[in-house]
Amino acid sequence: MRRIWLLFAQTVTVCLAILFVVTTLRPEWLRRAPPQAVSGVVPSLTVTDASASGLSNSYAEPVARSAPAVVNVHTTKRIAAPRIIMPADPILRRFFEQMPGFNQQQKTTSLGSGVLVSEQGYVLTNLHVIDGADEIVVALNDGRQSPAKVVGIDPDTDLAVLKITLKELPVIAFAANETPQVGDVVLAIGNPFGVGQTITMGIVSALGRGGLGLNTFENFIQTDAAINPGNSGGALIDAQGRLIGINTAIYSKSGGSLGIGFAVPARTAKQVLEQIVSQGYVKRGWLGIEPQDMTADLARAFGLEQATGVIIAGMLRDGPATQGGMKVGDIVQSIDGRAVDNTQQLLSRIAASTPGQPIELGVFRNGKQIKLSLISGLRPVRPK
Repeated sequence: MRRIWLLFAQTVTVCLAILFVVTTLRPEWLRRAPPQAVSGVVPSLTVTDASASGLSNSYAEPVARSAPAVVNVHTTKRIAAPRIIMPADPILRRFFEQMPGFNQQQKTTSLGSGVLVSEQGYVLTNLHVIDGADEIVVALNDGRQSPAKVVGIDPDTDLAVLKITLKELPVIAFAANETPQVGDVVLAIGNPFGVGQTITMGIVSALGRGGLGLNTFENFIQTDAAINPGNSGGALIDAQGRLIGINTAIYSKSGGSLGIGFAVPARTAKQVLEQIVSQGYVKRGWLGIEPQDMTADLARAFGLEQATGVIIAGMLRDGPATQGGMKVGDIVQSIDGRAVDNTQQLLSRIAASTPGQPIELGVFRNGKQIKLSLISGLRPVRPK
């Protein structure tokens, strides 16, 4: 028995010594070989499929649906330019300006974007894209071109409606009845810097942006999708390829994208489109008032605990507000039961009212809360 135990111990010792030598000098001998195919069968590998897990890393499908409806808008303007360099002296300058044939007509061209929204050839774009243009040509993504005529404009939202005469037009789908949410993925389609149709991606950064001094009624969608000169009038779409906004402006000191772009919501654009097509202009409510934002100092002066509401600083004589009993110094705190926080909100809600229909205002006057029922008038059409 003792001899068997000694033999076993010596065998284990030799094996451990061999393992030590192999590990030290030839470690690759101990590595596990990859599995080999047997009888022509390739070993299967586990691959994570993004589409199977409900995720997607491509927006090719929604872009393919909506991009053909985004067009290039070419405009030509004729401007008078002097034939010679103007002198600095005002008397000489006046003398040269009175000479016959002093000015010559020069053509300037610019490029923007637009969105085909109807099979009848209606195109939505920005007013500043076609403002003052003598000729407008719309170019489709498939290479076709057509002269365009202006159906109508809306300076208050910087929108314009054009019409072309081509057939079998691609049309974008609206998402006007759904409000985008902050954080939603969005895609901007347009022709920045004239390089050709370009798609950029971002998210909705904010909603209801106003006070930018761009339009009379501002309710912009803010996005960080790259928007550059030439994108104006183009489409802002969601991940399903539906139109959620018309790209309108960028915030930039250099002229390039800094990740802050603004788009007119699709709901507003659709309302403007429908009214321009049906009646040639946009019909809005109006009270003939001059509102002023409330401040903390004004709130204390009027005896308010919080700086809420809008002060009526002036009214048009014989306007709807005057006829309805409103007075200068009234503080409007609500419209039809909805709180009002600033002048932009007040004017936008009045404009959204139907002319000839009553509007109920919650007003703070002489330390008391009162109700006023005013009949909305028709807002005068502002010239471009």
